[in-house]
Amino acid sequence: MEVLYKNLLAIQWQQVVMWLVGGVLIWLAIKKEMEPTLLLPLGFGAILVNLPFSGAVEIIETLFNAGIANELFPLLLFIGIGAMIDFGPLLSNPKMLLFGAAAQFGIFFTLSMASLFGFELKDAASIAIIGAADGPTSIFVANYFQSNYIGAIIVAAYSYMALVPIVQPFVIRLITSKKERMIRMEYHQKNVSKTARILFPIVVTVIAGLVAPGSVALIGFLMFGNLIRECGVLRALSETAQKELANLITILLGITISLKMQADAFLTPETLLIMGLGLVAFVFDTVGGVFFAKIINLFTKKKINPMVGAAGISAFPMSARVIHKMGLKEDPQNFLLMHAVGANVAGQIASVIAGGLIIGLIG
Repeated sequence: MEVLYKNLLAIQWQQVVMWLVGGVLIWLAIKKEMEPTLLLPLGFGAILVNLPFSGAVEIIETLFNAGIANELFPLLLFIGIGAMIDFGPLLSNPKMLLFGAAAQFGIFFTLSMASLFGFELKDAASIAIIGAADGPTSIFVANYFQSNYIGAIIVAAYSYMALVPIVQPFVIRLITSKKERMIRMEYHQKNVSKTARILFPIVVTVIAGLVAPGSVALIGFLMFGNLIRECGVLRALSETAQKELANLITILLGITISLKMQADAFLTPETLLIMGLGLVAFVFDTVGGVFFAKIINLFTKKKINPMVGAAGISAFPMSARVIHKMGLKEDPQNFLLMHAVGANVAGQIASVIAGGLIIGLIG
């Protein structure tokens, strides 16, 4: 009883708030099915590390040092993500690469904004990557710069990934007309040779390494995963990477990241500001992709549905699905899925390269 009484007296209101935060994350994972493989362990971990005299903190810190402090978990996760991605739609329509690049505008805009708000440059760069809607890249960059706010940055990054179906439609409707959203785009499935599919990850890795050496680890592991998928002789490894490896690493990431959600470090005014700046980055990435499509439409006869540009963010495949559903809602005969998928996988590549560029410019 004395131990229980002592522990009850040690509870601080900040810890109770973090229990509530953890509960909300668990609710979102279970009730709303928002990124459950990450938000569930993250929410439970937030409760674990905020119990008085928690014996879990030391164990989770060991996991953190073994898997995140050295960027191991994000890199392993990228192998799984690469194995999941089919670059066929992008190879069939290479101009979609442009939308992947345009949709990274929010990253660099938010970098400037965060600097103006007084964040150190390394923290501003880490916050800006939230706009990529790419959790592993956010972890990698924030950890590389040893940001003081890695917990808030990671929670924001994955939260906005989960909120893609809510945030993107709202933003898109604000900046497009119904006529623009009804633009039909023909899709002609081109036969992409096996040779092209195998060469693509190799060539992208080499080019990215020359343009942004800081991105080599991220892009290299992503493309290695894709090479496992496309080579045709490692089917069992490809399936393992897509399922067991990706799921296991995601669970470990969630529970391990919670180390940075201890109340004394997480409940600060900076955390709220980071969440706000992350939303700004995410919104402006969407805006950048949409307006880039609008600009192209000024000079071409075959119009591009501006919504496709919004799929250039890295939230794969959620953003592509959102754009496809929005297109069908405006016109039940308007099938934008393959165009959106092409832009979406381009965004996956572009976000990693953007992270590497920022590391190179600031690191």
